[in-house]
Amino acid sequence: MAETALRKRIWGWFFFDWASQPYNTLLITFIFAPYVKELMGDGAAAQAAWGFGIGTAGIIIALLAPVLGAVSDVSGNRMRWIWGFSALYVIGSWMLWYAAPENFNLLLTLFFFAVGMIGMEFATIFTNAMLPDLGSREEIGRISGNGWAFGYAGGLVSLVLMLTLLGEDPDTGRTMIGIPPILGLDPETREGTRAVGPLTALWYAVFMVPFFFYVRDPKARKAPKGALKVALSNLRHTIRGLPRTPSLFAFLAGSLCYRDALAGIYAFGGIYASGILGWSVTEIGIFGIIAIVAGAIFAVIGGRADERFGPKPVLMTCILLLTAITVLLVTITPTSVLGLPVAEGSMLPDIALFVAGAVIGAAGGVLQAASRTMMVRQARPGRVAEGFGLYALAGKATAFLAPLLIGVVTAVSGSQQIGFLPLVFLLLGGALLLRWVKPDGDPQDPA
Repeated sequence: MAETALRKRIWGWFFFDWASQPYNTLLITFIFAPYVKELMGDGAAAQAAWGFGIGTAGIIIALLAPVLGAVSDVSGNRMRWIWGFSALYVIGSWMLWYAAPENFNLLLTLFFFAVGMIGMEFATIFTNAMLPDLGSREEIGRISGNGWAFGYAGGLVSLVLMLTLLGEDPDTGRTMIGIPPILGLDPETREGTRAVGPLTALWYAVFMVPFFFYVRDPKARKAPKGALKVALSNLRHTIRGLPRTPSLFAFLAGSLCYRDALAGIYAFGGIYASGILGWSVTEIGIFGIIAIVAGAIFAVIGGRADERFGPKPVLMTCILLLTAITVLLVTITPTSVLGLPVAEGSMLPDIALFVAGAVIGAAGGVLQAASRTMMVRQARPGRVAEGFGLYALAGKATAFLAPLLIGVVTAVSGSQQIGFLPLVFLLLGGALLLRWVKPDGDPQDPA
């Protein structure tokens, strides 16, 4: 009976990844970001504006994530926090429906996009903190990888639905399978593409039902008097003690670099493809399908490798692959690849970008799944949510910096390719810092 309940809890936990993935897949990368570029016209200007918008949301997440995690560890009841931030996710994504061509308001659009993104990121802190309750230290790598693969599958299904039934080509007014958007949506006002907002919101609301039905927080309890003060004191003690926990410190700093770079690749991939090679939403969608399928397959494989070898070698391999692919991306133009000229009209640049998408999907999924298992190994006992709050801080402390750097470098240079260069240095910095990370964390609690 207990084994059946645990299996249901694991599957319920998987459904958070399935429910939340469309925000990354549909909004951040493959559908909504290229749509914003279409409305703005100038690829470099759109990339810069997108960078400033995501960067601002990243600042808010970076400032509040560790505090919320610490409060959760002290007060318990993570589910209450997940409910609240789920509401932000649904409201923020739904409101993107109003980004219509005839009255497009960039600031308002970026505001609601940031609201949904903040809800997603904060809810993720508390669901990640539940990972240690789902299996042994050796099992959580496989569980994390399977969860990430399940999330990728959700992203894939939502993307296929969007491309085949809703998202219209701006020139033809038809979807990828040659039909007008369903539900009588008007392609002239881009209602099919704008429906990505309500679709993302409804998808989350529906598929979070198994999570809320099966997942229970075993540490739920009434918040003690002065919980916020205690949480802040614990957090302050942890942060001050980071230099005395070198493995945790190195992991947080390293993940700060490589996860920020990966987020930059995801956030700007659609805009990059649209601006550099002039890809339509349909072509970007195919690119997304390839990346997601590769990600789902390799997340499972990576989870098995994590279980056998531990997360550190898995992380290093993925970072090096992403570094090589980012260098490739910077060299792709309509007339050249890796600095070598190609014949006019050649498909080689497009093929190179499709290959890059597959590697990014594969390495990115494994990297994120292995990172959260590594965080479990590095976290202090009894303060897992606080640890994931710091982990979110590490992911967001420069999550505003990378998009802002891309935005600034793109704006100054006027080149989308040059604007991607900061990501190469972030990835290499992450790989360097991982050298000081111990596979099983620091040997003792300095407290």
